[in-house]
Amino acid sequence: MDAKLSHDLANLDVLLGRTLEHAVGALNDVALRPVALAPHAASPVPLAEHGIGLEGALAAFAARWAPGFSGSAGPRYLGFVTGGATPASIAGDWLTSVYDQNPTAGIDSSAPDLERETVAQLRQLFGFSDAQRGVLVSGATMSNFVGLAIAREWLGEQRGVSIAEDGVGALPKIHVLSGAAHSSVYKALSMLGIGRKAVQKIATLPDREAVDLAALEAALDRMQGEPVIVVANAGTVNTVDFDDLEAIAALKSRYSFWLHVDGAFGAFAALSPEHASLVKGIDAADSICVDLHKWLNVPYDAAVQFSRRRDLQVRVFQNSAAYLGAPGDNPDFVHLTPENSRRLRALATWFSLTAYGRAGHADIVERNILLARQLGERIAALPGLKLLAPTRLNVVCFTLAENPTEERVNAFMRAVRDRGDVFVSSTVYAGTWALRAAFSNWRTNESDVERIAASLAATLSA
Repeated sequence: MDAKLSHDLANLDVLLGRTLEHAVGALNDVALRPVALAPHAASPVPLAEHGIGLEGALAAFAARWAPGFSGSAGPRYLGFVTGGATPASIAGDWLTSVYDQNPTAGIDSSAPDLERETVAQLRQLFGFSDAQRGVLVSGATMSNFVGLAIAREWLGEQRGVSIAEDGVGALPKIHVLSGAAHSSVYKALSMLGIGRKAVQKIATLPDREAVDLAALEAALDRMQGEPVIVVANAGTVNTVDFDDLEAIAALKSRYSFWLHVDGAFGAFAALSPEHASLVKGIDAADSICVDLHKWLNVPYDAAVQFSRRRDLQVRVFQNSAAYLGAPGDNPDFVHLTPENSRRLRALATWFSLTAYGRAGHADIVERNILLARQLGERIAALPGLKLLAPTRLNVVCFTLAENPTEERVNAFMRAVRDRGDVFVSSTVYAGTWALRAAFSNWRTNESDVERIAASLAATLSA
């Protein structure tokens, strides 16, 4: 055995103890470090012939890389709907590496059953029926990819062919209807061979990102019975707007379409009694995307994908290898996702759900919603800034009051970032360059809102 590896094994308790000290220090100081940093040019170090051991690697990381990492796990990182990681989920994530399970098949470990239990608990968390069968994937993009892959197979089924066997060329042009599909949907369609241009953008309601139902029905009517895919939103990224999911699902009685709902973080509205009506009807979807490293506050990467048609899911993702066996009534996960080997990412989610239950996670959601409203009020009162949309849930969409060009908005975003108090991301909403402040971190509190508002005001006056 290599001398450094042998030394690390012999001193594992001491070395992991030092790693723990570093981790605890980083977590305790996360609210003190700059929330985001302008990355500096890196100077890559070539691979050494002989390593420096775990202790040396930890020291090198602390000196070279840790200072440049953002405070994205902290309370004032409001870019990209990035959740933090609850204490229980961190413990689960560490143990994921310790046990190093590959929950591909259920012939050598109980890990797949832990994932099934976790998915069942997530189904209960969101109020989905047992008809929705789920599996853990790496993020919202992969969740949308899997759901749309099943939708593609459904389109083939309507025409008596299997796309999994015959290829996408067996279908005529595929139509995807959506009011404001997320960019990850376009990426998924590209990977699936359907193509980004397959999306037909349906008109949205005035001053909204929610689809106009009359326009959607007119588009479906023009299809003259041809099966299509409809992508609905349970929370858009700019303004957290929701399509009328119940009304869209009701259209299935008259038109032939697969309903995919992108509820990456908006699905968590189900945890708030005041906002649960926004996701009414979501359970009727044929497939659903929910991200977990957003509002569930578990470490990257984790999401869940639900579908009512597990039979089609198996047809798409079945791995035909003798040593893996054929999928049965309760198929192994190797037959359900693009991956063969899979990290047991369900463990971090299981830990957080077990530690805090529905009430604990509902508290995070409701606090974030309240804090977003408070920041929206502060921004509305700030000369130089203006809100572009109501603060419907956990995202505040705003811009410069005067001349919000791409250059000026991005310059303001960078200036805010460089103060180190808060990070917000830029976007375009209704043709206007804008900024998004997305609340999804379990640590964020009212004092953070005050500091964020003060930092925005100071940047304006600088």
